[in-house]
Amino acid sequence: MNAKNLARAACGSLVAGLLAAGWAAGVPRAAASSLRANVYLVQAAMPKNLTEKALLNFARAHANKILRETTDTELKTRKWKAEMVVAFNMPVDDMEFAVLFYDIHDGPRRFVEDMSTMLNDRKQKTFVQKLTLSRPQFKPNRNMELIVTVRREEVGRLKFGVAGEEAKRSGEVSFSDNER
Repeated sequence: MNAKNLARAACGSLVAGLLAAGWAAGVPRAAASSLRANVYLVQAAMPKNLTEKALLNFARAHANKILRETTDTELKTRKWKAEMVVAFNMPVDDMEFAVLFYDIHDGPRRFVEDMSTMLNDRKQKTFVQKLTLSRPQFKPNRNMELIVTVRREEVGRLKFGVAGEEAKRSGEVSFSDNER
């Protein structure tokens, strides 16, 4: 064996040893198995009784990058409603996953809210969750990011916007004799 082949064999043994040590030390399965998720936000009415493949096709075709707020209530109580479709590349093999929401409009991420989703079936790969983003936690006309985590490991992300009416202010201030 020449020096080059000897170095390759040593490197291969080292990598195999580190992988084995990682498994023995309890490396989280999400990190070790490269679990990934695609996330879609849909504001269209979801059809009932779809197969998993048809559901994913519908979610891809009707995915929103900008969520529109409801306009049926007064400004302070308006919400953004959507269905969140999360499609993992393999079964999650855990009892829950978390979704973290961040405001990224002004540069660095600012945590807004989190949502935990409990799972009924560990072997399932696709999940549909109703989503309601309420004021004042969520502000209109902002860029947002949601992160899907399993066992504290990030497995998916989606950048989206929330569009809506902002509070109107006149800019005028009046002082009366009673306020002095």
